This record gives sequence, structure tokens and C-alpha cells, in this order.
Amino acid sequence: MNIVTVSRIKKFFLKHADSKLSLEVWVARVSALRITNLNDLKQVANSVDVIGNNRVIFDIKGNKYRIITVVLVRNQTVYIRWIGTHAEYDKIDAHTV
Repeated sequence: MNIVTVSRIKKFFLKHADSKLSLEVWVARVSALRITNLNDLKQVANSVDVIGNNRVIFDIKGNKYRIITVVLVRNQTVYIRWIGTHAEYDKIDAHTV
């Protein structure tokens, strides 16, 4: 899979240093995948939520952080729409990010 907007991840782990390893592992795992449907993404992490409209939420580092993505299976492309702490996630609507 091709991850677009990886720069958001790098920017995030500069601010949250403890997330760096977990995010690097996530990038490596997602990049190595070739999926046929959104549920195939469950190979990447223990907690993956498909919420509709091609949006997929990944829990990172034991659910301390979250990444909201848009995944286009046909193009094998992942767009990072939002990344933040779980507390920040609780304040947004994941369907509109």
C-alpha cells in the first residue's frame, strides 16, 4: 500500500517521541500490505475500526494514539486524515475528519 501524507506521522512523533517506534512499525506494516478489502487491514493492528466511507481508524501504542485514514482499496492507497492522542480523538467526529 502507498501511504500518502506520511509527513503527518513524522511531524506527530517529533511532538510525541514515545509514539515513534509504534508509528514506524505501523508504516512498515501498512506499506507491505496488498489488500482486497478494508477488513484485510486488521492484519496490521489489534484494533482497526472500519467506520464507513472508506475511513479506517487504527489504534496505536496500546490505544494511546489514533490514526484516522481514508483507504482506497482499488488504488492501494492510504491517506492519513488525522493523527492524535486518544483524548484528542474523543473530542472530534471521526466521520467528518
